Amino acid sequence: MKSSGPPVGHPPRQQPPATRQRRLLALDGARGQVAKGRDFTRRALRDRGWDGTESSQDALLVVSELLTNANLHAGGCLQLVLTLGESLRIEVVDGSPVPPRRAPSPRRGVPGGHGLYLVDRLSDRWGYEAQAQGKVVWAEIESTRLVSGEAAGS
Repeated sequence: MKSSGPPVGHPPRQQPPATRQRRLLALDGARGQVAKGRDFTRRALRDRGWDGTESSQDALLVVSELLTNANLHAGGCLQLVLTLGESLRIEVVDGSPVPPRRAPSPRRGVPGGHGLYLVDRLSDRWGYEAQAQGKVVWAEIESTRLVSGEAAGS
């Protein structure tokens, strides 16, 4: 009779750690940066099995807000970088050294000034890092929020 488990005397195999994947979308000078960034992110979430949850919709909104801010306040986005691992890290690289800042007090029903408030509410963490030429504005969403109930139980 054959055994389907590991040989006697050997420890059980450990599951490999979750793979980390980094995806980059060059957007320098591209038209429709927000739509392209959302499509790119949607595909990455689907490929990882992180689509179809409320938090995956939150991630798409965070991407939209960060790309919109880069377009409105930093002369456009140079790159969108997604790192998929224990969390989804969204990075928007632009050429402006000016740090992002929230509007002092966005008013309900009045357009503008709500983007970074949304990013703050929808992500687990966010911030920015200065670079030699410009900055990276980033946000992270924990992968546990992106996994559907069915996938989490398997």
